Amino acid sequence: MTTTLLELPEQFAKLEGDISAEKGDFSLFAMFRREDFPERWDLLISAPWAFADRESALDYFIAKIKSDIGPDGLVLLSRIIFIDPNDASLQKLNRAIPVEHGAVEVRDRNFFGLDIKHAVFITSKSLSAPTTA
Repeated sequence: MTTTLLELPEQFAKLEGDISAEKGDFSLFAMFRREDFPERWDLLISAPWAFADRESALDYFIAKIKSDIGPDGLVLLSRIIFIDPNDASLQKLNRAIPVEHGAVEVRDRNFFGLDIKHAVFITSKSLSAPTTA
């Protein structure tokens, strides 16, 4: 079965829950469709465990997306972006849009200097202390 652009956030919400249970909490797990590239999603990730070793985290996410969602999940992504959990813009966003393992949709806004046509925040929360494994 082929995944469509608008079905993808629901599938990534399940993926976020599975990864969070396995690896630890996210301070951000969101999908953005940029104004200048609306036919693909950007996946934005912020978690201490992912930011510490972005190369390994990227390999891990690609493998998880392929196995849990399928190749369509990767085809509909334009990029995976890792954000420092200590980034001031991220902390401001966490306060403005608090959600954990849900789906908050926002349209026509600017985040991180990007014009966003459609955003789905699956998790956006401040982490009080680094998560340890």
